[in-house]
Amino acid sequence: MLNVVKSVNDVVNGIVWGWPALILLAFVGVLMTCLTKFFQIGHIGHWMKLTIGAIFSDKDVTGHTKDKSISQFQSLCTALAATVGTGNIVGVAGAIMVGGPGAVFWMWLIAFFGMMTNYSENVLGIYYRRKNQAGEWSGGAMYYLRDGLGAKKGCKGIGAVLAVLFSIFCFLASFGIGNMTQVNSISGNMESVFGVPTWLTGIVVLILAGLVIVGGLKRIASVTEKIVPFMVVLYIIGTVVILITNISQVGAVFGAIFKGAFALKAAGGGVIGYGIKLAIEQGMKRGVFSNEAGLGSSVMVHSNSNVSEPVRQGMWGIFEVFADTIIVCTLTAFAVLSSGLVDLETGETVAEYAGVTLTKANIVAQVFSMHFGQIGAAFVAIAIMLFAFSTVLGWSHYGTKACEFLFGEKYTIIYRVVFVIAIFGGAVMSDNLAWDLADTFNGLMMIPNLIGVLVLSPQVYQITQNYINRVLKGKKEKPMLSAFPDVQKEQEQKLAKEGV
Repeated sequence: MLNVVKSVNDVVNGIVWGWPALILLAFVGVLMTCLTKFFQIGHIGHWMKLTIGAIFSDKDVTGHTKDKSISQFQSLCTALAATVGTGNIVGVAGAIMVGGPGAVFWMWLIAFFGMMTNYSENVLGIYYRRKNQAGEWSGGAMYYLRDGLGAKKGCKGIGAVLAVLFSIFCFLASFGIGNMTQVNSISGNMESVFGVPTWLTGIVVLILAGLVIVGGLKRIASVTEKIVPFMVVLYIIGTVVILITNISQVGAVFGAIFKGAFALKAAGGGVIGYGIKLAIEQGMKRGVFSNEAGLGSSVMVHSNSNVSEPVRQGMWGIFEVFADTIIVCTLTAFAVLSSGLVDLETGETVAEYAGVTLTKANIVAQVFSMHFGQIGAAFVAIAIMLFAFSTVLGWSHYGTKACEFLFGEKYTIIYRVVFVIAIFGGAVMSDNLAWDLADTFNGLMMIPNLIGVLVLSPQVYQITQNYINRVLKGKKEKPMLSAFPDVQKEQEQKLAKEGV
């Protein structure tokens, strides 16, 4: 049965991750960057102040809400919980080993433009969100496809179809990128480092995740806001120590990355031009796997924020990609490339280290063990466990929202139960199949979402310009807060109370 699944997946994967899809991904990011006049650079001080800066100075950003919404900080942590996962460790290592050091350059490039793709998704998510019967915000690509794209002349049918397709793909993806690959990495590391059987890890993670997930978004957000900052800061400290230790190699690493991005030779000594192709593919695919910009996934939790301004939440999307890829993925890449375990020309690893055959799943652990001894490998295993566990929590919400859109709110509890049970399958599944399935589901989600962002790009431009005119230039304009009159009025009243 698994062989059949693999064969079918290989065919679909080759289609959804072909060059047309990669070009569409890059084009949307470049377009949104140009339309917003390079907002991620031109207003870097503003969005930094209102994101990472506000965490330490604005209680409204971090304070818990009394209604069904969550704070801006909780929405960020839940989104980062879903993005900062095994892609930042195993995915980066895999991209280097297959595409060479040059894959890192393309990961940076797609992240730079992906900041504005993620920004645009969040802006549209807030603008087209509605409250469900339980009083909880529901937003995401399926809503701006149905109510945004669908509102265009002659596009009602295509908007509805794309919304359903996105929801189906997200529903399936939640079991791939948000479940199988994450738990598979946990079980694999626990077995190799601590000798814990994969089945036992599967049972333990199933129980722990179940206690959180069944409790819904409020409980998930409460847990992630505690786990995410701790795990990210701790991992950054570890990789920075390695970087400082190998500071003499930084120049060589930078040189390998930029040279490899346009290299004539790929990992394994590929033919002329093939190295560039592999570097681009691996960099873009693993970059998207890590930061999810273009998938339309994190917008589903950002839409639950208590924020009124679409642009304010959009800026959290910029910071999310920046933190995930530009910081965490880069530090992982530099730790691996400066270790001496990787050929800087090809990305090929040495045969083994300390008697252990090096793979994408364990090379980062071996790098840490070189610098910190056995405790280093244990640290990476624990980091992967926390990263992956938090990703499972975040993605359970995405799948829940997809289920709600497709079948109704009352069926979401059934989804959560099935999602939790599937954790055990991920723990004992083949590593390669888990990652291959995740890649495919990512691509399937990406296509309808990017079509929606592309068609609604003028809307994003108008909302952004409206915010810049009002907030940054002090012009008197009616704020663009929602596509729906009742929600617009409600959010205007909220802004008036806040004195904005």
